[in-house]
Amino acid sequence: MPVIGGRRPSRPWRFLARIGIVAVIAYVAWRATLAFGRPYEFFDMKIYHGAVVWWTQGGELYQFVAPRTTLGFTYPPFAALTMLPMSAFSAADASWINVVFGLAALMLVLFALLGPLARREGWSRWGAVAIALPLFAALEPVRESLGYGQVNVLLFGLIMADLIALRRGWRWAGVGIGLATAIKLTPALFIIYLLLSKQWRTAAMATATAAGVTVLTHLVVPNESSTYWGTILWQTERVGAADMTPNQSLAGLLARLHDTTHAPTLLWISFILVILAVGMSRARNAHQEGDELTAFTLVGLTANVISPISWSHHLVWVIPAIVALLDQAMRRRNASRGIAARGRATPGLREPIWFPALTGARHFAAAGALYLLFLLSPIWPYEHQLPAGSHYADGLFGLLAESSFAIALIMLVAMLPSRPGAEPAFGPRSVPTPTWATQPRQRTAVANREFPVNSPRAPL
Repeated sequence: MPVIGGRRPSRPWRFLARIGIVAVIAYVAWRATLAFGRPYEFFDMKIYHGAVVWWTQGGELYQFVAPRTTLGFTYPPFAALTMLPMSAFSAADASWINVVFGLAALMLVLFALLGPLARREGWSRWGAVAIALPLFAALEPVRESLGYGQVNVLLFGLIMADLIALRRGWRWAGVGIGLATAIKLTPALFIIYLLLSKQWRTAAMATATAAGVTVLTHLVVPNESSTYWGTILWQTERVGAADMTPNQSLAGLLARLHDTTHAPTLLWISFILVILAVGMSRARNAHQEGDELTAFTLVGLTANVISPISWSHHLVWVIPAIVALLDQAMRRRNASRGIAARGRATPGLREPIWFPALTGARHFAAAGALYLLFLLSPIWPYEHQLPAGSHYADGLFGLLAESSFAIALIMLVAMLPSRPGAEPAFGPRSVPTPTWATQPRQRTAVANREFPVNSPRAPL
């Protein structure tokens, strides 16, 4: 095909073929959601909507109980303030608005995640996102968040926006983590990570944001704030029993292993300390190696594991984990094919690679297995809740299948590979241009073979 102006002319059939591919993938994702999902019916959104409507009509926010349930509002009062606008809509309209915003947040995250990879491989970024969006929307954490009317995808977007700001040197980096912490507490682990990695300004911004909006909320709704921080926060039974199948945290795993409604406290705390130490130290090391994406992913996964309750719709951090595994596989494959010799350096990989055909295979396999696990959701065929039934009736396989998400998270915390020398996630980092880059005559032979950090061809 002739090349005009350095680009191939587009043809209508190419565009139609791409639209067809995206349509097929979207259909498969929709069928997967129907086949492996559950009747969500915006259950959680109905509770949130009912609580804020009750509140605007003069009721006490934390005294609301949804009809035909024992469930009420469990988020901090700042979250209630952010949900107040939904009282102007019906529960169904508020639910669909949440779906639209959730998919938009997921699209922006994927656009940032896949951008460096697409650029390195010569793919269309928009094409990659168009294919990836329905694929990732079909995964358990996303389909449950959107189906139930949860806010996890939006909080995920806030934290990832902070990562973009951090890597580009923007002053407001940390605001997203602070807001997410004020809404749902568990993102506070990212503030600890920022402190451990000595990113002082971002940690201060996140802390100031979380504390600031919490104090302002107390000034606006003092009664609700006093009730939440003094009473509701400590009533863990309002959320649910630890042994429930959708709880895929370490506490849920231990509770099901011991056939009790709550995890043994001493054992749980002991394991939490070990996992916390492993996850945070690995995240700090990934940061020091320049792989901020893996660092943030490890922190998010660690937060899921150590939280007393991590419902399956909380586990959105498997998305960047899958992308990181896929990227590592492709980087290793490119290195084995001699891409580095042609100008696409793949730092952080040891040479020579003895079996080029198998290079990256284990990372491809890990990414594929992780995707299928969270697509097929093997936890639900073995669902139980004590004292109604014991999981031991299903044998060892049933026990492992029911806790397979939790096991996968723990393995990722311990084994998710970092990518030394990777291009900063989401774009070039804001760093001064080196002197040799502005003085071509002074470049050495070695420098001519290197790419600056902000080169469009720098590796992911």
